[in-house]
Amino acid sequence: MSDGRRVVVIGGGLAGIAAALDCAAAGARVTLVEVRRRLGGAAYSFERDGMQLDNGQHVFLRCCESYRALLARIGSARHVAVQERLEIPVMSPGEPTVTLRRGTLPPPLHLAGALARYPHLKVTQRWSAALAARALSAVDPADPELDRRTLGDWLSDLGQSERSLAALWDLIALPTLNVRAADASAALGAFVFQTGLLASADAGDIGFHVGTLAQTIGEPAQRALADAGVELRLGWRAQALRRADGGFEVQGGVEDGLSAEAVVVALPHARAARLIEPLLAPTAAALDQIGSSPIVNLHVVFDRVVCEEPFAAGVGTPVQYLFDRSAAAGAPPGCQYLAVSLSGAEREMELSIDRLREHYVPALEALLPAARGARVEGFFATREHAATFRASPGVGALRPPARTEVPGLALAGTWTATGWPATLEGAVISGHAAARVALDAIELAPPSGRSAASMPSPGSASSPAPADGAAAANAGAA
Repeated sequence: MSDGRRVVVIGGGLAGIAAALDCAAAGARVTLVEVRRRLGGAAYSFERDGMQLDNGQHVFLRCCESYRALLARIGSARHVAVQERLEIPVMSPGEPTVTLRRGTLPPPLHLAGALARYPHLKVTQRWSAALAARALSAVDPADPELDRRTLGDWLSDLGQSERSLAALWDLIALPTLNVRAADASAALGAFVFQTGLLASADAGDIGFHVGTLAQTIGEPAQRALADAGVELRLGWRAQALRRADGGFEVQGGVEDGLSAEAVVVALPHARAARLIEPLLAPTAAALDQIGSSPIVNLHVVFDRVVCEEPFAAGVGTPVQYLFDRSAAAGAPPGCQYLAVSLSGAEREMELSIDRLREHYVPALEALLPAARGARVEGFFATREHAATFRASPGVGALRPPARTEVPGLALAGTWTATGWPATLEGAVISGHAAARVALDAIELAPPSGRSAASMPSPGSASSPAPADGAAAANAGAA
């Protein structure tokens, strides 16, 4: 293997993992560096009170082919499962659980029955929502004008009330965009709706991680990268990036550096901006304008089973989504561990653990009658201050493509111009696109097979092209 085919991938999340595997498969000599001592980025697990817990409840959809292909590639497909048919149990205080279930008719009729029977909207609101959905299916998500508007304002123009936004549209917006419909980019909202719900009748069937995130992503990815010949440097912080001898020098310490002919920067957008600023000042300035949205996950252990559903959405309650993760975590016998996922959680980020408990334990008791006589054995929170880029109006114009103006320097991450919101699927697609840029620079062909087929055009520095595909849920309902 020649010395002129060296690639350094900076960042060990899904984007970096996908990029490193593609580059290695094409014959490059690859080094992946990651500041943490594990892989997986924002999708990771940790131990608490004898249980193995995930930081967040990431889910995906049946149509997320790139993410599912990556899991198969690293040998962890057995750790996930996809619903036979889209079913979302919806809970509301004092009301029976209602299940939104798709039919077998072609889109959009496969959702008509679920909407027609949805009790959290009046009959007139259901009809109005159906008309709004039809209009949303016809817009162009790549339209810059659509990106300048909020999804809430766009829907309001079509007669959607605040009640409709909260009881229906936020069920889609919060888990996929990590903001409420009232604050989300209408373009990203249209993308999610069209590709996640209308691409095919089964596109939106939900996939779950049966194992922990460490079992599903971090640990198998480390083995797969090693098997592919990728040099892993965990606990290694990339402090500076500069041009050197026709290639690049990645500085990690006073006397610790790596040279390469191509570099993939697969970091969160704020960190990426600092690293690339000396080489790409305008791009770094644009990244500085992209905001972040937080996610808070509550971990609640009851002394008995209080919820019969594997997961559920909440309406008319602060509980957005809850998941029964008892089996995956290894909860104590007889106990039930519920994870409550809160997207767009600016308010919850500021609350102490005591305040969160005071607020959310009664909220869970209002939803789950069996919880009212149960004892809470454990309650704590995980907080991701910058869990995703903020999917607000105008963000589309700020997201850079994988290909930069500096030959051989590629960008990867959910924040790049894939056309997707911040999702598992978007992360993997961005990694494939960045790998193609790096391989072009060192004159290697992309790997053959499904992974290559799923690699979108990396775009150009001036005209990024949205990727085709369907949306996955992020770390919110996720």
